[in-house]
Amino acid sequence: MSIPTSQGKFPPPPGLLASIMAGFDSVATHIAVILPPVLLDLFLWLGPHLRLKQFLQPVISQLPSLATSFPASFPDLATIQATWNAIAENFNLFVILRTFPVGITSLLSFKTLAQNPLGIPQNLDAGSFVGILGWALVLVFVGWITGGIYYYWVSRVALKSDVHTLGKSLAQALLLSIIWAGLLFLIGLPVLIVLTILTVVSTVLGQIALFAGAIMIIWLVMPIFFSAHGIFTFQLDALRAILSSLRMVRFTLPNTGLFLMVFLLINYGLGYLWTTPAQTSWWMLVGIGGHAFVSTALLAASFIYYRDINAWLKVIFEQLQSQATSAKV
Repeated sequence: MSIPTSQGKFPPPPGLLASIMAGFDSVATHIAVILPPVLLDLFLWLGPHLRLKQFLQPVISQLPSLATSFPASFPDLATIQATWNAIAENFNLFVILRTFPVGITSLLSFKTLAQNPLGIPQNLDAGSFVGILGWALVLVFVGWITGGIYYYWVSRVALKSDVHTLGKSLAQALLLSIIWAGLLFLIGLPVLIVLTILTVVSTVLGQIALFAGAIMIIWLVMPIFFSAHGIFTFQLDALRAILSSLRMVRFTLPNTGLFLMVFLLINYGLGYLWTTPAQTSWWMLVGIGGHAFVSTALLAASFIYYRDINAWLKVIFEQLQSQATSAKV
């Protein structure tokens, strides 16, 4: 459902380009706000890596015997072994410092980084399953807290607000992240099981299901994309922020859908440019800085758009209420 905005009846909604330009301007005049994503990417690139090798190696060593027992499930044992060996050797558990929905933006959290200009990074091992679980809980908590501080900082810069509600905002952002994690588990676990079964049956079916699952996730996430914004813009609690996002997207879907499309195109489109330098080249610093600036500016733009579109909705609803009252008289 969307609100008609024909000329002479209702004021036009906020301009997308104006919101994006305002976001870039606010970050350009407060450039220090890009430090959190810069520092996170530098840590993921140049810092130590937390591997899962100790936990995965026994599993990998059992693959040949599993392939003998269940040959239909292991059509290409060599490829499967190579894939799991690559995960054991290269996956860095520190990447989960990039948390969702509230978190510090990162260029390198989805990149496999085996080397850097200083050589091969120091490797730590997360140990057993209990150790991995402990590390994961700590890292996710740290990611949520630092991400909340980052969101708070960007929102203050973007909205030019001096309201000091950091403690309350962090608490509600943490609650929101826990709600999101619960929803992701409830939705993602069945989807993962179905994808696994279909992939075993047929690779083509698995790819089709993966594409359909991605579309479904986008469709489910879009209405609550702005759930964190209500916390940092209007100091709402987590549940009211989710409802505010649902309400906003419901009544402004064409405009907000276009904003999100432009948001994603700029952010992920430029992501390919920022990762052009080799991971062993110091030119990667340019990519890290460029991504930090653009992603932070887009986040600032989303705060500005959220504030302005809600102010516009308030005017529209007041006009509708006034018209309904006049009609009764």
